[in-house]
Amino acid sequence: MTTACASPSEPREAAPETVAQTPAAMTVQTPARPRPAFDRTAHSTDDPGSIWVVVNKTHPTDAGYRPPISLVRGYQVATPAAAPLTRLIDESDRHGLGFKIASAYRSYGYQAGVYGNVVASSGQAAADRVSARPGHSEHQTGLAVDLVTPASPSCDFEACFARTPGGRWLARDAWRYGFVVRYQPGSTAVTGYSPEPWHLRYVGRPLAAELRRTHTDTLEQFFDISGGDYQ
Repeated sequence: MTTACASPSEPREAAPETVAQTPAAMTVQTPARPRPAFDRTAHSTDDPGSIWVVVNKTHPTDAGYRPPISLVRGYQVATPAAAPLTRLIDESDRHGLGFKIASAYRSYGYQAGVYGNVVASSGQAAADRVSARPGHSEHQTGLAVDLVTPASPSCDFEACFARTPGGRWLARDAWRYGFVVRYQPGSTAVTGYSPEPWHLRYVGRPLAAELRRTHTDTLEQFFDISGGDYQ
């Protein structure tokens, strides 16, 4: 039997090339970029129209100030906070929490009535721990809102609100919508007020996230602004 052989003039199939593999240890790693410093001057802390304004017992708001207003579920809030608050409450509804707004924007005159009623029932010293004098309330900015959960009425405006499902959700997730729980446990000497786990303050998501990242409980500490009691 005759075996056919390839002609010497026919090209032979080239052997596959061997590709050198770079050892994992020799892979060049791109260094992580440093986090840019947070700009603490992006918004005013003095202008009552700023979402970062600090209002407390030593930094009052002008008696005639009234923010631009929008409605959220029938309550007046400052327009910058309206859409984020709507998203927060809508999301809380999907979790079955059932938040209701108990208080939002209050005029100087309305706050005078609220404070006067607490003084009449509890005395001025007790009132100053839980209620702001007119001109010293965050509610006048329209950026603050008090929430309650009708499913747990016994904890409305009480410290135990922090232990309800709604209170725990706010403490964990309010920052995602640009809100912070303004008056935290252990911060009374700084803010001037007893803890209020139901009292939210809109500051915008960038600042809310930075406060969370840095474990900073108060605006006073973050911006190095005086707080405490009335002078």
